[in-house]
Amino acid sequence: MVMKASLQLKLGQSLTMTPQLQQAIRLLQLSTLDLQQEIQQALESNPMLETSEDDDNQNPEPADNENSAAETSSSEESATAAESTPDWDESENGPDWSSETDSPDTIPDDLPVDTAWDDIYQSAPASSARNEDENDNDFETRNSPTETLHDHLQWQLNLTPLSERDQAIAHALMDAVDNHGYLTSPLEEIHSGMVDESDEDPLDLDEVEAVLHRLQHFDPPGVFARDLQECLLIQLNQLPPDTPWLAQARLVITHYINLLGNRDYAQLLRRSRLKEDQLRDVLALITGLNPRPGDTLDQAEPDYVIPDVIVRKHNERWRVELNPEIAPRIRVNSSYASLIKRADSSADNTYLRDQLQEAKWFIKSLQSRNETLLKVATRIVEHQQGFLDHGEEHMKPLILSDIAQAVEMHESTISRVTTQKYMHTPRGIFELKYFFSSHVSTDEGGECSSTAIRAMIKKLIATETPKKPLSDSKIAAMLGEQGIKVARRTVAKYREAMHIPPSNERKRLV
Repeated sequence: MVMKASLQLKLGQSLTMTPQLQQAIRLLQLSTLDLQQEIQQALESNPMLETSEDDDNQNPEPADNENSAAETSSSEESATAAESTPDWDESENGPDWSSETDSPDTIPDDLPVDTAWDDIYQSAPASSARNEDENDNDFETRNSPTETLHDHLQWQLNLTPLSERDQAIAHALMDAVDNHGYLTSPLEEIHSGMVDESDEDPLDLDEVEAVLHRLQHFDPPGVFARDLQECLLIQLNQLPPDTPWLAQARLVITHYINLLGNRDYAQLLRRSRLKEDQLRDVLALITGLNPRPGDTLDQAEPDYVIPDVIVRKHNERWRVELNPEIAPRIRVNSSYASLIKRADSSADNTYLRDQLQEAKWFIKSLQSRNETLLKVATRIVEHQQGFLDHGEEHMKPLILSDIAQAVEMHESTISRVTTQKYMHTPRGIFELKYFFSSHVSTDEGGECSSTAIRAMIKKLIATETPKKPLSDSKIAAMLGEQGIKVARRTVAKYREAMHIPPSNERKRLV
């Protein structure tokens, strides 16, 4: 077979993303911390970029009246996205976004060096001068790692006078303690792992148990327990002898802990021979104990969230602003930019021209990112004003396509904007994705948000009778009376998602 080369002309369409558009999309999906790292990396790698001086944006003089003061505040707090922050009231259709706003989907393919736009990108106004006292904070206090349970136990062991033999047993027992403070291995297993048959004086199981009883007096109370019953008894034994109802609490924990766990109060009253008011006092003492003593020390480091958007109410209108502290103000270095010569094609001049091009595209991408973020956040707040005014029960159903149509962008862009972006509201800090939820039909033909239904379930459970808690079927029936069609299994799913136990585990004495 002979292969012949030939030329063919075909007509087709393909989607090509320019490097600048790829950069804009990548910046769009970055979280606040990742964005700060990206900006810092750009400042270090591109000599054309620099942070703007704080004195470029001094605070203006105080205004004479309330209206001018509000305008001054708005001017100072204007962030990267727009020259003025959008707001609206309920009588308006929403903010009017002009066609001048550029989205990441419409960034031009080419950017000439001699562009006419402002080369200064301000992502945040000049921060007010920090108090000098902030620099005096103890660095070690703010950055030292949290003490773990093992560290706390080791510190106490170092202060406890023990023989070398008992020290070895104590370390073996300590290695078997989990993060909750419980001993995870049987004493027989720990003992067998330490026995040396060639030793003239072999280790006895009683010695291991004696050291264990000594370690069970360590802090926090209840540590080194082998099960929940022993953990609670250890804590009861460390209470003062004159503690009210101490003997009865020991009786209940020692003999009737299973009835207590099943909340079978009728059997518990009959077998313990306690009256209802007496049992109530005993249970109050027991519930004051800690079933997981290690949790008081072995806590995870808190995750700090920096909100990207701030929502506040001003003059009966919800105002949406970008957080002025999320990123530094950057601009093109005019000194380096002035070194570029138009007709010079040398390597140095080409390098400067390329770096200037990249700097301007980076500034434009940041501006486009924040404009898009502000657009989306504004539409979310406009749609969920009921939540901001009245709480979760007034959350409306919302999906990505609703916001995508409102801001005339693709759903994938909305998904990028709402991922790992947070909004600070008077009701707390929420991820933008929190405001999106599915819907359930109502009898009137309307729709109810799943978030609102979860809030209703939580409210019903909070107001239930403790002696006779509401079952999932009863909650579904009560929601049905309000016109919300929810199946029992849906109620169970929402309840479990909120970490609320079933009705049999919520039952308690008044």
